[in-house]
Amino acid sequence: MPEQPRQSRVAVIGGGPAGLMAAETARAAGAHVDVFEAKGSVGRKFLIAGKGGLNLTHSDGRDAFDARYGKRRDAVSAWLDAFDPRALRDWARALGVDTYVGSSGRVFPLDRKAAPLLRGWVRRLRESGVQFHVHHRWIGWDDDGLLRFDTPDGALAIAADAVILALGGGSWPQLGSDGAWEAILRARGVDVAELQPANCGFDIEWSAHFAGRHAGAPLKPVVAYWTDAEGEHALQGECVVTATGVEGSLVYALSAMLRDTIATSGSATLQLDLAPGRTLERLRADLAQPRAGRSLSEHLRRQAGIEGVKAGLLYEVLGKACGEDMSALADAIKRLPLTLKRPRPLAEAISTAGGVRLEAMDAALMLQPTSGQLPEGVFCAGEMLDWEAPTGGYLLSACFASGRRAGRGAVDWLRSRAAAADHPPTA
Repeated sequence: MPEQPRQSRVAVIGGGPAGLMAAETARAAGAHVDVFEAKGSVGRKFLIAGKGGLNLTHSDGRDAFDARYGKRRDAVSAWLDAFDPRALRDWARALGVDTYVGSSGRVFPLDRKAAPLLRGWVRRLRESGVQFHVHHRWIGWDDDGLLRFDTPDGALAIAADAVILALGGGSWPQLGSDGAWEAILRARGVDVAELQPANCGFDIEWSAHFAGRHAGAPLKPVVAYWTDAEGEHALQGECVVTATGVEGSLVYALSAMLRDTIATSGSATLQLDLAPGRTLERLRADLAQPRAGRSLSEHLRRQAGIEGVKAGLLYEVLGKACGEDMSALADAIKRLPLTLKRPRPLAEAISTAGGVRLEAMDAALMLQPTSGQLPEGVFCAGEMLDWEAPTGGYLLSACFASGRRAGRGAVDWLRSRAAAADHPPTA
């Protein structure tokens, strides 16, 4: 009986969406796959994302979709070519989870829950032969190139033919994405961009009075204005006042620009239109009406529809004397400047910027060996790579797509290595 070919062993380290997709792809191509997870279960951050309804992807056309990845557009677009938002929805449907497009263009499961999708996915992976090892915290390689893990039973060293790292970024460390891999890879000569908060809130340093009265209050609708090298831009949405500043979907959409501006200039200015439904001319006319003994707060409410946190914000930024010039007050309502001092800490951010630079790997997401410091056949996927995107389904889409790219790349690399061993070059 002919000897059966040995299955190559692929070790996937990290049980988030990118890691699980890499495992699924490599297993479907015939590799023996082990998934190692530091926590007691996989997909913990995925489940947290699902608490808001699991925004799986977005219905944007590809040009608009790809543009969300900024300077990494071309690289991420290549990943998406093999697993685009439509393919992601089809994949979810094969797991028994149908999706729908919401009014904002975002795509959600019909039940808006993450747990059924994750349970069905893990079950299918187990049935296909993927082996799961939880409470295995990766701590690097030993001198022989074996993977080292801390486990409840002590230290463990494991051999693998190929390794896919899908360890997440540095946000939400309590769920496993603590960025500890950064020092391990840097010590091996891998080029890693500093991890920074993305899709995060910003500090403004409110007065104690304003923060105590309005923290948690939504600002909606508002239009944000900002200026960069390309000129002035505007975006309508909503955000939330926090005890220290602002956060929310409108702020998250601008967080990369705001963070980078603060890094270079020390602060960033965001102007808010608190009355987007009224023109400046109408607002000036409305506020010019006689107050008839009413307080400024009551006049703002009656004549401009400004009350609550919006009125409080005017007093906070302009001071109590803001009612002395109604024309200037109207100008401020349409363009209220907020000075953002710093992004919130990385551990609080929804996602991470920075990570393993794409220039340090090939198109299949395999790290290039660095002077013998790094074993061959090491791939990376997901949020630990140096890319970022706003919320809205773009983050998960790229994590899934990069996991698929790394899983396919690992199998192709193993096959090319096996073919070279079977047919060595002749002298």
